[in-house]
Amino acid sequence: MTTPEIPTAQPAGERIDNVDVSAEMEGSFLEYAYSVIYSRALPDARDGLKPVQRRILYQMTEMGLRPDRGHVKSARVTGEVMGKLHPHGDSSIYDAMVRLAQSFILRVPLIDGHGNFGSLDDGPAAARYTEARLAPAAMAMTENLDEDVVDFVPNYDNQLTQPEVLPSAFPNLLVNGAAGIAVGMATNMAPHNLIEVVGAARHLIDNPNASLDDLMSFVPGPDLPTGGTIIGLAGIRDAYETGRGSFRTRARVSVENLTARKVGLVITELPYMVGAEKVIEKIKDGVNSKKLSGISDVTDLTDRLHGTRLVVGIKTGFSPAAVLEQLYRYTPLEDSFNINNVALVNGGPKTLGLRELLQVYIDHRISVVTRRSQFRLARKKDRLHLVEGLLVAILDIDEVIQVIRTSDDSEEARTRLIDVFDLSQIQAEYILELRLRRLTKFSRIELEAERDELMAAIAVLEELLSVPQRVRQLVSDELEQVAEQFGTPRRTLLTEARPSVATSSSSRSAPVLEIADTPCLVLLSTTGRAIRVDLPESPSDAPPRAARRSKHDAILSSIVTTSRAEIGAITSLGRLIRLTPVDLPVVPENSVQLAAGVRIADYLAIDGKRERVLSLVSLTSEQPIAIGTRQGVVKRLAPGDHPNRPDFEVIALKPGDQVVGVRQSGESDELLFITSDAQLLHFPASAVRPQGRTAGGMAGINLSAKAEVVFFGAIDPAADPVVATVSGSTSTIAGTDPGRAKVSLLSEFPGKGRATGGVRAHSFLKGEDVLSVAWAGPSPALAVGPDGSVRALPDAGAKRDASGTPLDGVIGSIGTSIAPDAEAVE
Repeated sequence: MTTPEIPTAQPAGERIDNVDVSAEMEGSFLEYAYSVIYSRALPDARDGLKPVQRRILYQMTEMGLRPDRGHVKSARVTGEVMGKLHPHGDSSIYDAMVRLAQSFILRVPLIDGHGNFGSLDDGPAAARYTEARLAPAAMAMTENLDEDVVDFVPNYDNQLTQPEVLPSAFPNLLVNGAAGIAVGMATNMAPHNLIEVVGAARHLIDNPNASLDDLMSFVPGPDLPTGGTIIGLAGIRDAYETGRGSFRTRARVSVENLTARKVGLVITELPYMVGAEKVIEKIKDGVNSKKLSGISDVTDLTDRLHGTRLVVGIKTGFSPAAVLEQLYRYTPLEDSFNINNVALVNGGPKTLGLRELLQVYIDHRISVVTRRSQFRLARKKDRLHLVEGLLVAILDIDEVIQVIRTSDDSEEARTRLIDVFDLSQIQAEYILELRLRRLTKFSRIELEAERDELMAAIAVLEELLSVPQRVRQLVSDELEQVAEQFGTPRRTLLTEARPSVATSSSSRSAPVLEIADTPCLVLLSTTGRAIRVDLPESPSDAPPRAARRSKHDAILSSIVTTSRAEIGAITSLGRLIRLTPVDLPVVPENSVQLAAGVRIADYLAIDGKRERVLSLVSLTSEQPIAIGTRQGVVKRLAPGDHPNRPDFEVIALKPGDQVVGVRQSGESDELLFITSDAQLLHFPASAVRPQGRTAGGMAGINLSAKAEVVFFGAIDPAADPVVATVSGSTSTIAGTDPGRAKVSLLSEFPGKGRATGGVRAHSFLKGEDVLSVAWAGPSPALAVGPDGSVRALPDAGAKRDASGTPLDGVIGSIGTSIAPDAEAVE
């Protein structure tokens, strides 16, 4: 017998609906996912900000926390944002605010923090202890918000409004990067250099069909706030093309003598998002587990004045290079970064390459500038309308007063003014509110001047809005101004060196280098770029000499060595700096493109404005190093006089003097000087006896008053060398007058003894009084402009004292275009 179902009694006024649990869960999850993606985790591709970051910057702008005002408590900012704009907890707001202030996270910080805002190893202090205000760059992000440049949307309770997106005067998403995890998707974008990104954006504005290669000539790779070195650029190109890729970063490490008998590795820059304490912990773990050998101690000398400085002591008998290779393998000194460029475009998530990211930003800025111009045009037209009404009233002020006095009320006065003087209602209302002190003759002159200014400004704005290309040009000009104001030099070095790969467990403790010590050719251009060309093990397999012709740049110096060998770079201050070419960019043997190289000043970490690398030299060659200075001193450095230090002086320079040329030379070579007053002297190298590195050299050429040496070199007479000279004038601005150039055979110039005056090498015409550029070396000579572009030189064969032929463009430097044969260099 079955029990009958008893109906459940329901209270009056209530209703129970049966809902499918799976459908309800699915709908709720989709709403949650939508909220996380669009309202929390992903940045907008236009201003590069997440909603909470945008709300923080906007609310701080509304609070007047400009860079020229004092800091306020971070808790106050957090409370204002939470109470008015952001319907989430204060911890999420403060965490986002801290990130906007951390210079080791953002390439251009947007908040100026005061107090403990944390580090990569430690979190920040509580919001009640820290203070903040907007950074100068944030003012560029929020500029012109009061001019209807973007749409405003309601806040969470519909009582206030907030900007849907910020005007963003610079491409913040590319410059500062972004990181966030949503539901089913994530974003991870690397920071870039502001100057480089702006250069690419301006190029895309001028050339809408620009290719990725064109844009990458401006943005070769990320520029991380903590510096370091990026190795392997293939993944970066993938990311710029598809929106996804990866690259590896290395710490910047130098080998230094800690004491007279102890060598150490000094780490001054760490990979992005890697803290010093994490590195120390991993090193200690590696030493304890026997993965790392040869390390005696680790000392953290980091401080606010000198920045990061970790010193790793090396045990006696261990190679610092081998220990460093182990550190790259087993510690965060080498780390990876995975790029995933996901951002919101038109309200939806999208994966973007470099070109798409720039285009979205450019379209946004064009919209901002257009709306700003339309707003200003409307305001100026409104003001002009009022000014014209005032001028009508002032011209016949007595009748205006009479009309007003004879009216019963303001409504009648307004109507009569409109009828009598043909005014609009707005003009009539403005005249009724006019103060009597404005009715002077001087006020009339001011109004007429204001009217003329308004009409001129209106004409400019109307012309701007009528020509889209003018708007694009204005966007480009404003980007240039922002780059000049906030741009800083590149911090991260880009190289093509291969990343370290972890070895098998059987060989982990062996201090073996992963990269083979193979023969290579190192080339230095006249514009200061260096590259490496790997050579075959057998000289017979080397490519022909003509196949290693430089493209787009002239060769200043070259040396055949091995990838792990130490060579020297001699600078204009008379220093020799040791370097290893292993991390230099590698180019194919049959396509020597020096323009793709790394700036040698960045590679050596020297000040390129004060000091310039003049030559690469071998530290093992038996040939002396010939050195010539601006004041005419010559010296040959005795071979083997190279102390075991990272850098040392090779000549004792007199006050105000500097090195102008360096070349390793044999006894059969000729040493050659060319002066600014067009005198050339060459004499046998054997006439200069080799000296120690502390010696100051001897007289090389006698200089006339106000003359100085512009070129020094060592020439092989058997190579049929040529002499190229370019005349100029000291009365013109440098780089504006191309001048005249000639190329002569060195055999045209008779040799003289050391310490004499030489012979004339160029005849000056009227208005010319100086040699701006001079060079001597093997033919053919290659001239380049200040920007690295090739310039045409006359054919060789001119008389030694000829005046030359006019040039089409300014020549910045001259060198050779042919790399030497491997078997021809010791």
